[in-house]
Amino acid sequence: MAAVGAVCAWQLWSLRASTRPVSYPFDASVHLQMARYATAAISRGRLPLTSWFPYIDLGSAQFLHYQSLAAMLTGLAGTVAGPGNAFRWSLYLLLSLWPVAVYSSARLAGIPRLPAVAAAVASPLVASRTGVGFEQGAYLWSGGAELWTQLWGSWALPFAWAASWRALQQRRYVWVAAGLVALTTALHFESGYLAFLGVMVVTLAGPGRLGHRLARGATLFATSLAAAAWVVAPLMAMSRWAALNSVLATTYYVRGYGARQTLAWLFSGQVFDARHLVPATSLAVLAGAAWAAARWRRDPLARALLALFGASLALSFGPTTWGPLADLVPAHGDLYFRRFLMGAQLSGLYLAGMGATALGRWARRALGAAPRRAGNRLAAALAQDWGLVLGCACGLALLGPAFSHVARNDRLDASLVNAQASADLHQGRLIAPLIGYIRHHGGGRAYAGLVDNWGYHFTVGYVPVYRYLEAQDIDETAYVVPTSSLMLGPEFYFDQDDPRDYPLFGVRYLLLPRSMASPVASRRVMVSGPYALWVVPGSGYVSPVEVTGAISADRADVASRSAALLSSGALPLHVDWAVRWPGGPAPLPSAPPAATGQPPGAVRQVDVQLARGQLSAQVVMHRPGALLVSVAFDPGWRATVDGRPAPVDMLAPAVMGVQLGAGHHRVQFSYHGYRWYPELAALGALALAGASWWGRRGRGLEPAATAPTGQLRAPSLGPSAQPGTSQPGAERTARQPAQDLADETGI
Repeated sequence: MAAVGAVCAWQLWSLRASTRPVSYPFDASVHLQMARYATAAISRGRLPLTSWFPYIDLGSAQFLHYQSLAAMLTGLAGTVAGPGNAFRWSLYLLLSLWPVAVYSSARLAGIPRLPAVAAAVASPLVASRTGVGFEQGAYLWSGGAELWTQLWGSWALPFAWAASWRALQQRRYVWVAAGLVALTTALHFESGYLAFLGVMVVTLAGPGRLGHRLARGATLFATSLAAAAWVVAPLMAMSRWAALNSVLATTYYVRGYGARQTLAWLFSGQVFDARHLVPATSLAVLAGAAWAAARWRRDPLARALLALFGASLALSFGPTTWGPLADLVPAHGDLYFRRFLMGAQLSGLYLAGMGATALGRWARRALGAAPRRAGNRLAAALAQDWGLVLGCACGLALLGPAFSHVARNDRLDASLVNAQASADLHQGRLIAPLIGYIRHHGGGRAYAGLVDNWGYHFTVGYVPVYRYLEAQDIDETAYVVPTSSLMLGPEFYFDQDDPRDYPLFGVRYLLLPRSMASPVASRRVMVSGPYALWVVPGSGYVSPVEVTGAISADRADVASRSAALLSSGALPLHVDWAVRWPGGPAPLPSAPPAATGQPPGAVRQVDVQLARGQLSAQVVMHRPGALLVSVAFDPGWRATVDGRPAPVDMLAPAVMGVQLGAGHHRVQFSYHGYRWYPELAALGALALAGASWWGRRGRGLEPAATAPTGQLRAPSLGPSAQPGTSQPGAERTARQPAQDLADETGI
């Protein structure tokens, strides 16, 4: 534990800048925003899972469609410590102490102490070419802290694998393993896939009779699925309303890099030691893989570790290699296959620990061989002791460049955090009055550029202004991930030079560089430092329109259909189209636009509280039409017109609308989320309770489990052996496993 503690202490000191309050340039801005929202919802007595998250991509049921347990736990802690503090300290502690998770899970799986220590010591040093695995660079500020939810998954997955291994041998662990698999799924979806993959792999690779293993594995899989039902069932039921990221769908980010590229990186050291001078971890993984392959038939744990490594690696190849076969993976269209490389990294760490220990044993035996043959036991023991010292020194020498590289990255990250904190203080003061104006006047969204135009270089410090606005909980129009909003794809095609897009996307404010003129007719209301605020008249969250046609779309092509529709000029001011959606409501009846070209009505008053899932408007309709609400469509929205329920329809690209007749109307919208969470949670609790009861009933009846690697199980002397009696060969039978263990561990 001294070695593991020393690594963690070094991490705690080296990463202390992670606790500084600072804005984030990438996905961590959304994670922090979710934590703040969860704190606010919990403080109001609302369940975040059933609440509307309004801030990005015109809103979404974010906590249902996205892995949100980490945000809810952090939000719960935020009710005491503040959501910002809870977020930063969770990032800091989970990252700094991850070697503890690696060591503890290895010991739970039955890996001996020395290999477990070696794996834990190497865990902070992992660095891949992609930068999105179980590695430190994926979580630092300089990496955007993009994978904060994956960091939570990196703690749950090792224990899910280890407990699944134990459950295969002792059924009293089934409920523990099922709970950990479900927990991993709720924390991070890709890690959850790897947790279920682990159940299948250990079932096939574990010890004992195949029939027994299949029955135990099926029980564990079914119990895990039931325990995760509160996450999985809503995702399946509402999947048609979650957008596919069509912008990235055909890229390696989603489809994986393929076998050729991934294996090239693996054998060149780019999966474990990217940018390291010495590929020490990769060499240890190679040694561990060779060790496991040599023991494939007689060591089930070695076999399982190697199988987990190969299965995770194969899954990361994705459709790039497997093509249509990848469609067999449930919800394959929503997965980022390259992320599954983290499973190979985790199992590779365990193999690296085994490989390093095996190399050490071989070296000690080699050093003590000559004195032992000469009959000099003292010299052999001294040679082996000095060999141990020499082996540790060589190991530290090989790992030294990697530790140096990680230390340099940590110092660079700390300097960037400090620079951004200074920018937040000084430039933040300049932009604060403009943000205050938007927050006070409301009535529409802000636009501060997109990732593919000037917006990426319009910054507060290193952070683009559109990301900085997230830190201030300002509703904005920007192509921001992660989200599953149906307006994610269409928003990518927002045209700042087309005034017709502004009411459609609800944009009222333009936050531009001071030297930039407004691209549409608008009024400049404030200038502060390099920032200028403009207001677009007549734009806001709601507008009366006429429905003049219909298009067919689904979650896979809504972006491309919207792009064609927007670029064609088919959506002039006050005119829109209905959307035919698989499994959705029937579209509004269409009619040719009125010859006057005037809007069919006028909005008198609007009350918008999207963070509470509410919106109301007073509308005067001169002729029949529809009220367009620039909020992403979701079936959880309900509407009343003059107190009577009215159907909520989808208007192009994927926003809400409600049909209105001529006259004065009061329209109210309210969001009601998925309703079966309590029942699904009760189902999961019952499944775990049943598995726990079944496990307790089996105590004392379970056949002896195969001893994990490095553990000794006393041999049976047969039914006729009695205490105090001697059996032929009994002494050798009892002594041989101990000698084998000494040979394996180097003791």
